[in-house]
Amino acid sequence: MRGLLASAVGVTCAAALALPLTSPALAARPASPASPAAPAAAGPAAVRPAPGAEVLGGTQSLPLAPLASRDRTLAPVAEQGLPRRDVRRFSLVGVIWDDPDTVLHGRVQVRTRAVGADTWSSWQDLETHNDDAADPGTAERTSGRVHGATAPLWVGDSDGVEVRVRAEADRRTEDTARGSRTATTTAPLPTGLRLELVDPGESAPAPARQGSAASAPRNAVAPRSAPTAEPAADLAGMDAAAANADLADLDATEIPALDRQQTEQELFALRAGQLTDRQRAKPYIGPRPRIVTRRGWGADEGLRERKFVYTKKVKAAFVHHTASGNGYRCTQVPSLIRGIYRYHVKSMGWRDIGYNFLVDKCGNIYEGRAGGVAKPVLGAHTLGFNSNSMGIAVLGSYGSKKPPAAVTKAVARIAAWKLGLHGANPKGKTYLKSGGGNLYPKGRKVRLNVISGHRDGFATECPGRQLYRKLGSTRTSAARLQGR
Repeated sequence: MRGLLASAVGVTCAAALALPLTSPALAARPASPASPAAPAAAGPAAVRPAPGAEVLGGTQSLPLAPLASRDRTLAPVAEQGLPRRDVRRFSLVGVIWDDPDTVLHGRVQVRTRAVGADTWSSWQDLETHNDDAADPGTAERTSGRVHGATAPLWVGDSDGVEVRVRAEADRRTEDTARGSRTATTTAPLPTGLRLELVDPGESAPAPARQGSAASAPRNAVAPRSAPTAEPAADLAGMDAAAANADLADLDATEIPALDRQQTEQELFALRAGQLTDRQRAKPYIGPRPRIVTRRGWGADEGLRERKFVYTKKVKAAFVHHTASGNGYRCTQVPSLIRGIYRYHVKSMGWRDIGYNFLVDKCGNIYEGRAGGVAKPVLGAHTLGFNSNSMGIAVLGSYGSKKPPAAVTKAVARIAAWKLGLHGANPKGKTYLKSGGGNLYPKGRKVRLNVISGHRDGFATECPGRQLYRKLGSTRTSAARLQGR
């Protein structure tokens, strides 16, 4: 997916994830037995876990090297890659490089071999412009751990990979005394290119307390309990659960839905000292929707930074799509989110997953960045506008395909509730101060829709043309849910 031109560079929704469940070359094969609850057998060169052992996930990071260019006008350094090889099991692939401010002008392609297969997929493109990020100058952005990165690509259970990265060639015709000639130039590739192979694993927080009545998420496979975690991971898991303690039990895999009266009572309890007289008299808030917790999708809390970072309030919601393809099953979503989470933290160097909420095509809503779903958690979703906002990412690609009704309803529900906690009207406008980006310079106050698309704050095609077209009706639906 190519984005709008910004400084002559096309960009798209970042942390995006292209998601063919099976490669075109393998589409006719029987489905892999792997699932979030049952790992497939490893391939010939993969590391096989001991029988009954839990797979907690991991990342293989492989340096790329110059390839012999097929185009003699290109220098060898303009094409890097990794020859076909056997690797340990993985499901998500991306390419990173040293400097997060360097843009990769070129094409990144991978092909993979499914676990247990002899054939290879066709070449698949990775989106090179990853434009979701922490704001410039923030601690998360300036930590020294952040890398430039492509969007990750979901390829399913695989144990073989090949990658090639080719610089974009700029060919132009020049007039000379002897006639015209074609001149070719290439921008250098970023330094430190590495292939990241992510195994989402079956990671889960500490086992539920005995006698817990927490139910597994609808349309999701509940991850099995992991072995006893290190103390730091245990404490991080307790912190993540405690951030939602006003809404659900500590070992809950979901935060249940409430009706309007219950939601209003909860609003008065959560924000009693912060409500305006108008909110007390007429609490415009949508009924709280059901939300799958981080425990529900199996977050390994030991990966992220321990502390939580908050913004002042939530004045706006930015809607994204992950450019992930639409062929996934909703039972696979916990694994997909674990893959995105690990890629954001371990490969890209962010402190946690970037989005505040994620929505699948079945209309399930998932907690994203830790810190409490009712609290103004600072995300890394819309470069320049993360403060006083939240990011809602829809898993899928909606440039040419219309989003299912379940998606738009879920986006309206989570927006009506979360914006209602902070007194924001989904059909209204608000002002946000830019932290710096390719549309608005740092410090400029920008008037935006309270429910905006990613492209409203950054030059990108995200959230896809078809999903963006639905934002008007989403605003209306969210306002109606609030009783406006």
